[in-house]
Amino acid sequence: MCMFLSRLAPALGLAVSLLASPASAQDKLTVYTYESFTADWGPGPAVKKEFEAECGCSVDFVSVADGVALLNRVKLEGASTKADIVLGLDTNLTAEAKASGLFVPHGPVSENSVPGGWSDDTFVPYDYGYFAFVYDTEKLKNPPKSLKELVEGDAADKIVIQDPRTSTPGLGLLLWVKSVYGDKAPEAWAKLKPKVLTVTPGWSEAYGLFTKGEAPMVLSYTTSPAYHMVAENTERYQAASFEEGEYLQIEVAGITTTGAKNPLAAKFLAFMTGPKFQDVIPETNWMFPAGKTDKPLNPAFDKLVKPAKTLLFSPEEVAANRKAWVDEWLAVMSK
Repeated sequence: MCMFLSRLAPALGLAVSLLASPASAQDKLTVYTYESFTADWGPGPAVKKEFEAECGCSVDFVSVADGVALLNRVKLEGASTKADIVLGLDTNLTAEAKASGLFVPHGPVSENSVPGGWSDDTFVPYDYGYFAFVYDTEKLKNPPKSLKELVEGDAADKIVIQDPRTSTPGLGLLLWVKSVYGDKAPEAWAKLKPKVLTVTPGWSEAYGLFTKGEAPMVLSYTTSPAYHMVAENTERYQAASFEEGEYLQIEVAGITTTGAKNPLAAKFLAFMTGPKFQDVIPETNWMFPAGKTDKPLNPAFDKLVKPAKTLLFSPEEVAANRKAWVDEWLAVMSK
């Protein structure tokens, strides 16, 4: 991974010294993340067990509903945050997170593999996926083949989405609509609004409503059907493939200014890019791994929708426009 080493020598020197410090200097690591990561079925329990065995320390996960809420909490706490690591932001939030001054450059980590490559001095990717509308094949025989079909489709075919003010998938959908519709996004939201059964704070609530049969479609990921194939041995739930393409999400973790004082923080980021963490991701977080793995992906992942086109705004574009675009969404959805 290219990490602009020459420009970051002083900061990296600090991170390297932290890596070299004994774990006994501090025996607890506090990681802020989102609820589905720490759930019993999520990656959290396995990650905690593996890292604690490696570091001889204690890992304390603190969770909030979703990734945007995660950044909101850290910014609210400011320099007094107890978080050493924040895990669960994505590229739509990294520029704003850096601008907060609450994160520090990371030390050396393993090579990463994400679409389009990766080069960032502060945040390290741990998985990636593509947003998609997952549908129940027993309730929806003809799913939309494009975002346009979804927006202009039958209002009786309800969907559950997440709030872009608190949720990274919710923000992802907002950016997906914006990337396809541009200045006409408000008109698209106005057309889509009658189909929206509810807007949840985070992904877990939305997907729970979907699997309980409250709506035939939910905003999730192209990888979500793999869970049902592997864990439930069913292909009932599938992701719709949109001809305009799908919006990419790359999830990341970073060290806070608090964590810069804890040698375990840099150790965790190095651990995160290795197989003991990465091999856990596909069948717990149900995303594609972004680091080094020892295990091949389950064959179920070969059956998933492959995006015709990858959609993605730069972190800087999102930081410059997020508030205005969220306000635009809110003006339509709150009427």
